[in-house]
Amino acid sequence: MGIAKEFFGLLKRKAQPMSWTNLRSTEPVANNFGHYRGTSIDRFYIEQFLEQNKSYIKGNVLEIADTTYSKKYGQHVSSYEVLHYDETNKKATIIGDLTKPETLPQNKIDCFICTQTLNFIYDFKAAIKGSFHLLKPGGTMLCTVAGLCQISRYDMDRWGDYWRFTNKSIQQSFEEVFGEQIKVETFGNVLTATALLQGIVKEELTLDELSVNDENYQVLISIIATKPAQA
Repeated sequence: MGIAKEFFGLLKRKAQPMSWTNLRSTEPVANNFGHYRGTSIDRFYIEQFLEQNKSYIKGNVLEIADTTYSKKYGQHVSSYEVLHYDETNKKATIIGDLTKPETLPQNKIDCFICTQTLNFIYDFKAAIKGSFHLLKPGGTMLCTVAGLCQISRYDMDRWGDYWRFTNKSIQQSFEEVFGEQIKVETFGNVLTATALLQGIVKEELTLDELSVNDENYQVLISIIATKPAQA
């Protein structure tokens, strides 16, 4: 069975009822972050972050691979740009490598939505520099990275799953490039971290449970980074 066929088979599989009293097992409730059960915990936090900061998503907006979030949260968007590393993605309007600024246009983007990407780039600091290169002076990068979560087997087997961050490590990495014009926040608590690791999804938790934030259990870390107007 091909990988794609197997994946879509998982999506169609009916989720089995989950009991919190039956977690003493070396196997998760569901693998693949629970995608076939509902909305993964990290995806819920990503969308919460973008909803809270949608005022930045305007002008020339760039996203990686497609325009899903640009179109869902964008306001007054003048162009939808898609970044891909080669020409296999027909949606791509920019072909380039974030770790190689010379392959990217300079001062072109008003808002760069970069979700759950830096974890899969070995030289992530070079990718932050590439992102800075893309942005217009005064432009903003809306970025998320993974903290506590399982390995993404799909990515690991293709290009690598390299990093898990803390708010401190990602803040210092962005400050090296953007200076102090950044804002870093964390999302998650011990319950939602456990849920993500187990493949338990948003629909199986309450909004009150999802909304508690405990910096000791950083499921997702968000970064708002603005390029200085005089850069």
